[in-house]
Amino acid sequence: MELRAAHVRHGPVEALRGVDLAAPAGTVTVVIGRNGSGRTTALRALAGTAPLTAGSVVWDGADVTRRPPHARAAAGLCFVPDRQAVFTSLGVAENLRLAAPGGDIAPALAAYPELDRLLGRRADTLSGGEQRMLAVARALLSRARVVLVDEPTQGMSPRVAARTYALLRDLDAAVVLAEQRLPPGLRTPGRPVLVHELRRGVVVFSGEAGEVGERGAP
Repeated sequence: MELRAAHVRHGPVEALRGVDLAAPAGTVTVVIGRNGSGRTTALRALAGTAPLTAGSVVWDGADVTRRPPHARAAAGLCFVPDRQAVFTSLGVAENLRLAAPGGDIAPALAAYPELDRLLGRRADTLSGGEQRMLAVARALLSRARVVLVDEPTQGMSPRVAARTYALLRDLDAAVVLAEQRLPPGLRTPGRPVLVHELRRGVVVFSGEAGEVGERGAP
C-alpha cells in the first residue's frame, strides 16, 4: 500500500504536503516523527479516515483514493487508531469475538494471556495499557492483509511492549506503525523493517531500519 504525492488538510493546516510513502507487502513499515509531523495523518490517509485533498492511495496497484474506510476494511485493511480503538461499552470478550472470524479468540489469549482474567470486564474499565493490548489483540484476530497501528504500545510495560512488537513483526500482513521514533524492538534481525520520517508533513528520510540512528533518522 502506498501514498503518492498525498496532500491532506485539517482546516487551514496542511498536515501532509506531497507525501510519497510506500508500505510493501512482507515488511514492517514504521512512520516516525514528532507530534505534529503528520505521522498519524499518514496512517489515517491509508485507512481512508483522512480524505486526500490531492494525490492518491494505491493498494496492490489499484487506486483506492475514493474508496471509503468501510470498503477498505472489507477488502482486508485493519486500522488501530491511537484513541478509541476498542468498543468501550462492550466487554473484553465481546470486543475480541467481534474481531475474530468464527468467534475463536484463543489466538488473542495466547498472545496476551493478561486478557484472560479480564474477559468479563467492560472495556471502559481497563487501564490504558490493557485497552491497548485489547486493541492490538483485535488486530491480530482480524486476519487482515494490511494492518495499520498508531502507537501500538502506549501504556504497556516494557516486557509487554517487546512482545507486542514481536507479534506485529510475525504477522502475515503488510504492517504499518506510527511512532515518535524507531522502537528498539524493531531493530532486531528478521523481517525487513522500512522507516519513513516525517517533519511538518514532508518525508525527510526513507530507508531501512539499520540506517536509522538511536534518536531518529540520519
